[in-house]
Amino acid sequence: MERLRRDPFVVQTVRSTAAATLSYVVALWLSSEPAPLTAPLTALLVVQVTLFSTLTTSLRRVNSVVVGVLIAIAFSAIVGLSWWSLALVILASLVVGRLVKVEEFVPEVAISAMLVLGVTQVAHTAWDRVLETLIGAVVGLLFNLVLAPPVWVDTAGDSIEDLARRMRRLLLDVAEEFAGATPVERAVARLHEARRLDNDVADVDAALRTAEDSLRLNPRVKEGLLHRMVLRTGLDTLEICAVVLRVLARTLADLAKERSGADLLPHRTALAVQETAQHTADAFVSYAVLVTASGSEAAEAAEERLAGELRAARACRGGAADLLLALALRDPDRWQLYGALLAELDRVLDELDPEHRGRRLLEELDRHGRERRHRLSPRRFRRASARA
Repeated sequence: MERLRRDPFVVQTVRSTAAATLSYVVALWLSSEPAPLTAPLTALLVVQVTLFSTLTTSLRRVNSVVVGVLIAIAFSAIVGLSWWSLALVILASLVVGRLVKVEEFVPEVAISAMLVLGVTQVAHTAWDRVLETLIGAVVGLLFNLVLAPPVWVDTAGDSIEDLARRMRRLLLDVAEEFAGATPVERAVARLHEARRLDNDVADVDAALRTAEDSLRLNPRVKEGLLHRMVLRTGLDTLEICAVVLRVLARTLADLAKERSGADLLPHRTALAVQETAQHTADAFVSYAVLVTASGSEAAEAAEERLAGELRAARACRGGAADLLLALALRDPDRWQLYGALLAELDRVLDELDPEHRGRRLLEELDRHGRERRHRLSPRRFRRASARA
């Protein structure tokens, strides 16, 4: 049951059904139409998972319907309904809808215009449609104001941690392949696994966008901007690491082709690489826990654990670097592959470093502040000009 309450699809389904039904009942009281289905339709479209998306969607929806109605009234007064006037109405509606920036509701402008143009009592039907749309939008908005939608930060945090665990498992699997004579086919299969991380990152990004919207305009949330920035920069770091893992898997595949039928690395060198990868892989999970921690104590514990794992990884990395250097001197034809292996591990360790994370977070906050000042500066200029 708890899992269902945390599922955005389940929550969206229940909330949309309730809001649509309520809007239909209200429209029956206020509208003269016998079946005011535009109201529940509008409620279905505007009751989104978050308050921010509900507000923005309702404004675009009402705007699109009103624009379509006005176009239909204008055409009915001038030319009436015919095949060529219908074509002009559709063309004008789509063009005007794009100009008034209703985004995904551009077709709704044309739909509203056609429905209104096709009836005999244009003005009566037109304003009934506007009234039903307003009822659906208002009911949907009030529904989210009275019964505030959940904050989806925990869901996004779980997605980030799941991604980190998949990355951990992949890094361990790739590192394991460096020991022994790994077949080319198996090395290429690891590369395909690494490439599929892109889909995982996209899924987490979608969950994070929902969480970011749920923090906007939400009266229950304090420091929503900071929460959004922490999660966003955390996912950005994991996305970079996913790219590095893909390159590491490519190095594995190239080395398997070069060393076909032979051990990819000497036993001692392979163990050093695997030990480094073990601590680095554990750091993925600690980093995700740090990013998604809800309290200062949990964050401090996760940061301490992450720092310890990074120290252990760097200590093992030193031994692996010496062994890889000696191997490159003995086998100079493959020194680039040995160097790439070490460089990719270094890149992951650098990305997961807490200091690197802190700098990136500050940079994002500064960038957001500059953008906000840039948006507000024309308003201040206009106000100063008006006072002058």
